[in-house]
Amino acid sequence: MNDFSLSSLRAAADMVHAQVPPTPQYAWPLLGRRSGCDLWVKHENHTPTGAFKARGAITYIDWLRRTHPEVKGIITATRGNHGQAQVRAATAAGIAATIVVPHGNALEKNAAMRAFGATLIEHGHDFDSAKAEAIRLSAQEGLFMVPAYHDELVRGVASYGLELFDAVPDLDTVYVPVGCGSGLCGTIAARDALGLKTKVVGVVSAHVDAAKRSFEAGRLISSPTAYTFADGVAVCTPVQAALDYFGPRADRFVGVTDDEVAQAIRIYWQDTHNLAEGAGAVALAAALQEKERMRGKKVAVILSGGNGDMSQMAEILRGATPQVTMDMRKAI
Repeated sequence: MNDFSLSSLRAAADMVHAQVPPTPQYAWPLLGRRSGCDLWVKHENHTPTGAFKARGAITYIDWLRRTHPEVKGIITATRGNHGQAQVRAATAAGIAATIVVPHGNALEKNAAMRAFGATLIEHGHDFDSAKAEAIRLSAQEGLFMVPAYHDELVRGVASYGLELFDAVPDLDTVYVPVGCGSGLCGTIAARDALGLKTKVVGVVSAHVDAAKRSFEAGRLISSPTAYTFADGVAVCTPVQAALDYFGPRADRFVGVTDDEVAQAIRIYWQDTHNLAEGAGAVALAAALQEKERMRGKKVAVILSGGNGDMSQMAEILRGATPQVTMDMRKAI
């Protein structure tokens, strides 16, 4: 049974803040004018790994050290943010980290993971192949396989929700990007622990909307492909434990197209001079899609990360939308 009580979440936040200072939340006036509401941005692109996942990795690795003190090394598969977070937390705790990525993964993200101390292995040509190799190596080498979703990841991630709600407690709605679900569940956990009435809305890619359809159907539904450049939300099959938690607690889900996400990235740059990755911009894209519904309200969007590929960002800022023609974006 998960313990997402306020005391538990505050203790997790204290642990996170020992390594990751609170990130800012700003009400940018140009964004507010554009959106027609009092719009706050929670800047998770300002963590030491450039994404919100840095938080959950800290509490997860602490749990691992306490419950499995014999573990000498971890392994996981990733396309970027999850891997950076895990290797950073693991090496800080004196635990070796092996990261498996598919061939063709972003050079910048690979370089960042190596810089944090990872043993990086390239295998296969999509995320599923990399994950299968990580599972094989976990058994072969005696490494602990880190999952995409876990209560301890949620407890750490909830720290950004506490920061946001402590600073802006009277929010009507918060839009949260949804990949495997730790961000959405963490935001809900923080809201409920504080006893607030804020609506929490999950945001997915309209092209990979399994989490949205699963939420609406009340059961797991998979997407056959992951054709979106917003790879952080390109999850074909939701995690059952995440659905069990956010299913009865989220207000609704919104799907946004790649064109809407690319435009949201350009808007972030124009109005705030922050560069969001694809998944980092989906929440703003959703708030703008629901502009009339949110008019005059106090709203927040989670800018979940800023680790976009340089070539991709250059294409977007020139006014284009990156085209994904191969199913290589099943990501965490």
